[in-house]
Amino acid sequence: MEELKFEELGLSTEIIKAVKYMGFEEASPIQSKAIPVIMSGRDVIGQAQTGTGKTAAFGIPLLEKIDPKNKKLQAIVLCPTRELAIQVADEIRNLAKYLHGIKVLPIYGGQEIVKQIRSLKSGVQLVIGTPGRVMDHMRRRTMKMEDVHTIVLDEADEMLNMGFREDIETILEGIPKEHQTVLFSATMPKAIMEITKQFQKDAQLVKVTKKELTVPNIEQYYYEVRPKNKDEVLSRLLDIYTPKLSVVFCNTKKQVDILVNTLLGRGYFAAGLHGDMKQAQRDRVMQGFRSGKTDILVCTDVAARGIDVDDVEAVFNYDLPQDDEYYVHRIGRTGRAGRVGRSFSFVSGRELYKLKEIQRYCKTKIFAQKVPSLNDVANTKMGNVLDQVERIIEAEDLSRFIEAIEERVNEEDYTTMDIAAAFLKLCSGYDENKNAEMEFEDTGAQEPGMVRLFINIGKKNKAKPGDIVGAIAGESGISGKLIGTIDMFDKYTFVEVPREHAKSVIEAMKNTKIKGKQIVVEPANQK
Repeated sequence: MEELKFEELGLSTEIIKAVKYMGFEEASPIQSKAIPVIMSGRDVIGQAQTGTGKTAAFGIPLLEKIDPKNKKLQAIVLCPTRELAIQVADEIRNLAKYLHGIKVLPIYGGQEIVKQIRSLKSGVQLVIGTPGRVMDHMRRRTMKMEDVHTIVLDEADEMLNMGFREDIETILEGIPKEHQTVLFSATMPKAIMEITKQFQKDAQLVKVTKKELTVPNIEQYYYEVRPKNKDEVLSRLLDIYTPKLSVVFCNTKKQVDILVNTLLGRGYFAAGLHGDMKQAQRDRVMQGFRSGKTDILVCTDVAARGIDVDDVEAVFNYDLPQDDEYYVHRIGRTGRAGRVGRSFSFVSGRELYKLKEIQRYCKTKIFAQKVPSLNDVANTKMGNVLDQVERIIEAEDLSRFIEAIEERVNEEDYTTMDIAAAFLKLCSGYDENKNAEMEFEDTGAQEPGMVRLFINIGKKNKAKPGDIVGAIAGESGISGKLIGTIDMFDKYTFVEVPREHAKSVIEAMKNTKIKGKQIVVEPANQK
C-alpha cells in the first residue's frame, strides 16, 4: 500500500494542520493502514517496529475520538518504560496542538504520585502510562475508568518481556466492557496472541514489515547540540570537513526555508528543496546542485526522494528523522560509488533515546563527537591550505613566484617566513580577534587548567548547583562533566570551567536567565 496524503484519511482540519506543522508531508505505511481501521472503532492488532510512525498511527484516531467537552478520562495508552511514555505524550500533544480542551498526561513510576493525582483531579482525557503506575492509580481510585472507550497497548511484546502481563490483564479487566482495544507489537509471540484472544473481539491485523536495510560505508557521528546552536555547529563542521557537496535534512518545510536563509547569510552556497515547491523550481535547484553551483542542499525527507547524486560527501541530520528507516535513506545519499561518506546528526535532550533506537534498528554505531571550537576550525583551515601548498610545490614550476618574493624581500625588511605566514593567514581566512582565546589573569581557580568565573546569582535566588551546571552546559554546549568546583554564596556563585572553554562560556551566557534572573558571568578577580 502506498503512503497516502493525510487529507485522504478523512481527518479533522485541526489534525491535518498539526501534522503539516510537524513537517509530515505524507502518512507512513502503518499510518495509512491503521488510522482508518482504528477510526472505524474495530479492535486492531498492529504489527510494526519502533520508528515506523506508529505513535501517530494510534495517536491521531485517539484524538479524533476524544470529546473535549467531557473532562473525564476517555483513553489510556500503556507503554513499557517511562522514556517511551514521555515520548508518546510529547508527540500526541504536538498532534493536539490545534485541538482545544484536550489534556494529555504521562504517568510513570519515579515521579511524585501526589503531583499526578493533582493533575488527574483537574481533568485529563488521555493518560499515557506504565502498567505499574496505572494500576496504582486504579487501586487508589484516582483514575476513574467509567468513561474509558479506548485502550492502546504500545510495544506490547516489550511489556510482556518486562513481566507486566498480570498488570495488563488487571487493567483490561478494570475498564468498561464496551471499549476498543488497540495493540501494537513488533513481534507476535504466543503470549501476545493469548491476550488478543482473551481481550479483543474480531480484531483486524494491520501489518507493516520493514525492509532489511544495510548501512553502507559511512562514518557516522553525532553531536549534542542545543537547538539554538545548531546553525553555528553546522557552519563549523562545514568549514572543517569542506565537503564538495552535502545534504542537510530538516523535518519541516519551514525549517528548510529558515536554514537556507541562515546559510546564505553566512556566505555558503545553499538551496532548499521541499514539497511546497513547483516542479520547475525543484528541477532548477537539483540542476544547480548537480553542477556544483550549489554545494549545500537543504531538504525534507519527501523532497529528497529524487536525489541521485554520486559526489555527496556528507549528510547532516539537522533534525533527527521521525522514522528510523528514514535515517538509513538519508545517510545513503553519501558513500556512493565505492566512496567513503560521512554523516553528522544533531541531538538534544531526550533525542538521545531516539538515536539509540536508530542504532539498534540499523545495527550500526554512531560515535559521539565533541563540538569543534573556533580554534579547531581555524587550525583545520590552515592545515587544508598547507596541504594544497604541498601539492603545488610537488607538481608545479614556481620559479616566477620565487623571483617575485625574493624581489619583495630585498626591497622591504621582511623575511620569506613573514610573507609565507601572511599568505597562510590570507588564504585560511583566519581572524585573530575572532579566534583568540581570552587572556585570563589568576582567577583563583583551585584546579590547574581551570578558570574561576563569577556569577551574580546565589542561594537567596533559590538557585542550586544543578541550575548553574545545567545553564552553562545547555547554553555553551560543553559537557557538564567538564565543569569543576562550584562555590555558592547568598548573592553570588563561583564556578570553575576549563581555560579553553572559558571565553565561549562567558559569551554563551550573555542574555541568559537562571531562576528568572538576568545573569552576568565574568572572570573572578578581574577588574
